[in-house]
Amino acid sequence: MDQAGIIRDLLSWLESHLDQPLSLDNVAAKAGYSKWHLQRMFKDITGHAIGAYIRARRLSKAAVALRLTSRPILDIALQYRFDSQQTFTRAFKKQFAQTPALYRRLEDWSAFGICPPIRLGAFTLPKPEFVTQPEQHLIGLTQSYSCNLEQISNFRNELRAQFWCQFLGEAETLPPVLYGLHHSRPNPERDDEQEVLYTTALEPNHVPANAQEGQPVILPGGEYVRFNYQGPSSGLQDFILMLYGTCLPALELTRRKGHDIERFYPQSDRRPPQASTEIKCDYLIPIRR
Repeated sequence: MDQAGIIRDLLSWLESHLDQPLSLDNVAAKAGYSKWHLQRMFKDITGHAIGAYIRARRLSKAAVALRLTSRPILDIALQYRFDSQQTFTRAFKKQFAQTPALYRRLEDWSAFGICPPIRLGAFTLPKPEFVTQPEQHLIGLTQSYSCNLEQISNFRNELRAQFWCQFLGEAETLPPVLYGLHHSRPNPERDDEQEVLYTTALEPNHVPANAQEGQPVILPGGEYVRFNYQGPSSGLQDFILMLYGTCLPALELTRRKGHDIERFYPQSDRRPPQASTEIKCDYLIPIRR
């Protein structure tokens, strides 16, 4: 295997072991090289020092945990291998220019300081479009679920499909646009989980007669960044995580309070017997520039 392939495999392994001991000796043993050779090869291929990269990724994971859960700061610090809250706070402040406590309390969520995972090989960031959305009135049904951060991809894919099936009921025809609105907050009862509120919604003149009864939903106007997704439905959640973990930091954007908006465009107005595996979706994130 060429050196780029070795480092690509190592990056994937590191990403799933950030909460485990990752001394240079451990990482070098995993890669099968001396730590001196591995450090030199990692820097040549990625442009980053391996130790600094691991720390930056750990702090980025910790930042997400601070925003989406109510876990004590010390617990988060220890999970990502910092030996004390004081050590964690110093490192966090150096990368994010604010303390963990302040980072957690702020209403807006700035992407400043987030270190995206390194992607080797051909990779093109989704093209952003900055749009101003007018206030919009919809009819929708809001449901919620809780999960820890490791479960986020599987839970959202499965529950998104389930919520839409419940909302549409026995309707045989689909409206031209389906709206999924969601936002996350710390679970008030379990400090290691986030609560996700997801609203399935339609424009009032497109609600099927036999859809489950919904409630009026007002979607406030404002500035958004819009990305386009087209592909398997199973890939949408990983696409969203990539937007937050890579695109927003690269664009230096700040997420303001509000719902993320999914706009689905069914490929046919006839509802198939089985859920479609290919979807077309606009994904909008409320931002402040």
